[in-house]
Amino acid sequence: MDLFNTETSTNLLPFDGEVNYYGRMMPPVEANHYLQVLLDTIAWKNDEAVIFGKHIITKRKAAWYGDAVYAYTYSNTTKQSMLWTKELLELKAMVEKLTGTTFNSCLLNLYHNGDEGMGWHSDDESSLGRNTVIASLSLGAERKFMLKHKVNKRLVSIMLANGSLLVMQGSTQTNWLHALPKTKKVNTSRVNLTFRTIVDAPVI
Repeated sequence: MDLFNTETSTNLLPFDGEVNYYGRMMPPVEANHYLQVLLDTIAWKNDEAVIFGKHIITKRKAAWYGDAVYAYTYSNTTKQSMLWTKELLELKAMVEKLTGTTFNSCLLNLYHNGDEGMGWHSDDESSLGRNTVIASLSLGAERKFMLKHKVNKRLVSIMLANGSLLVMQGSTQTNWLHALPKTKKVNTSRVNLTFRTIVDAPVI
């Protein structure tokens, strides 16, 4: 799949959820332009998490933007959003047009190379509501994305291309975990933008 086409998208999951991969939603030249702009302009910070009572600071960097200055808690730490940049609003408009869904926030992750990844987790925080829609835009290095059923451990994987869009919705977060495994084969950066809708986060 070279460019976004809703008619060619199929559900990657065999049951208990809906994950659609639409391929590239923009040409590589445009994707590379946005990648460089985001690398240069986003207020990146090392992500923090509290796991089993231990405070961890990741090599991966993150940033959170939205319609307002929200407080949002995940991995047992509370983050504060910033207001949209011009480029983020442009990307948000593209994603909303293609998905038919309106989003009020975006969590960005910067993986400098394949030594950085994301472990198994679900985006099932109460502030996202039930059966939430999350649109994941990938810019930069191609990376493997994996899903694992919480009960029977069934695995599904796909390579996410530069400029591609993947949408998770329905009962996916309830029944499946997802991860970005580390790899020695990648030595360039990837930025992942996950557009989402916060339903009850306090506005600061």
